[in-house]
Amino acid sequence: MLQVSKLVPLGQGLAPVLVRRAATLTLDWDVRQKSRFDAESSDGRRVGVFLPRGTVVRGGDVLITQDGSLLRVVAAPQTVLKITACTDHSHGHAHDSAFDLMRAAYHLGNRHVPIELKPDHLKIEPDHVLADLLRAMHLTVTEVREPFEPEAGAYAAGHVAGHGHEHSQGHAH
Repeated sequence: MLQVSKLVPLGQGLAPVLVRRAATLTLDWDVRQKSRFDAESSDGRRVGVFLPRGTVVRGGDVLITQDGSLLRVVAAPQTVLKITACTDHSHGHAHDSAFDLMRAAYHLGNRHVPIELKPDHLKIEPDHVLADLLRAMHLTVTEVREPFEPEAGAYAAGHVAGHGHEHSQGHAH
């Protein structure tokens, strides 16, 4: 089994052509939040990942194996709840989409739920109780299969939100 003990966030500093050519490891959020796991790469090799405790592996990160080969991490599509603002005004409830999503993120954050934040939607892992709460707040909740990249959180170890991840989507203020 090939061993990995080094992670390069988003492959920064590596030649882009080498990163593009690298075999991939497609992993869901449940696996990527562990610092030790086994997986199989796209070229069929068994890989044992041993990273410092608390390390979170993000889609786009590059793992370096003991033999020096690169493995590009892909966030696997998984079942998540996609939360969007309600656009139906027929029930007499006035909507401010940004505020409704901000309020939902606040309530989910109070429950320490991992959340992926986007300008027009939120994503969380499936939870029927939370789905009902969000629908009661006049939000639209749909089950989808998409990659899940929740926020690192203010006190997270390993990757820290705000250190490079926002730039991969062309961040602008």
